[in-house]
Amino acid sequence: MTVTIQEVIDRIGKTAAERPNPTVDGLRFGGPDTIVRGIAVSFMPTVSAIERAIAMGANLLIAHEGVYYSHQERAEGLRPNGVYERKRRLIEESGIAIYRCHDDVHRCVPDGITWGLIEALGWEERVRENRPAASLLTIPAMTVGEAASYVKERLGLPFVRVVGDRSMSCERVGILVGYRGGGATVIPLLESDEAELIIAGEGPEWEAPEYVRDAASLGRRKALIVIGHAESEAPGMALLCRRLQEAFPGLSVRFLADKPVFDLI
Repeated sequence: MTVTIQEVIDRIGKTAAERPNPTVDGLRFGGPDTIVRGIAVSFMPTVSAIERAIAMGANLLIAHEGVYYSHQERAEGLRPNGVYERKRRLIEESGIAIYRCHDDVHRCVPDGITWGLIEALGWEERVRENRPAASLLTIPAMTVGEAASYVKERLGLPFVRVVGDRSMSCERVGILVGYRGGGATVIPLLESDEAELIIAGEGPEWEAPEYVRDAASLGRRKALIVIGHAESEAPGMALLCRRLQEAFPGLSVRFLADKPVFDLI
């Protein structure tokens, strides 16, 4: 099978003409007409992921977040930085292409990153509504503590963080991946009673977590489980990897998982 990088990109989501502008998506290294020998997919284009992609013979790495530590990837401010220079040299000397796939996969219906997390949790049949920034589910009744243990086990996480009464029973759940766990997205779902429990990637710690703490102190049945940005979005990139495997059966396509960025001490 002879496939170019551009053909892979076009298979992921919208064509170049349909893509919203501006967008953070784009080919960071490499050329669109390059023939693909193998594809690696990761959440972050970490040095480890790049090295493993090279070792497996892939010449295209598809990553959700940016190469240079900011959403908009303003690399010009990092150029004097030794980490930036060594990472850029590793990429350029290897010849690997890197495509950032962020907006396209989020703008699928339902959101491809959110759906990947829902699939990883085994809750596909529990969804009652998919919204652009959140999915609402009705799960079998369980306590917040049981839900936290379930999420931790299903995702293979070393820890999750919980706010609220762990003995509280819950059924109505909101799923918000990535950085959607701020007050502006979480609080309306809890206040409207569309959700009793929110499972989120991350957000400002002085917003939704403090709202939930006060709500619990006032006897309201609200809780929050914070699993981490990467931990909430990596399953969506793993789902994208599986879809690419189906689309390009003649190519080696592998998902590269990274261990959590934080160590628990």
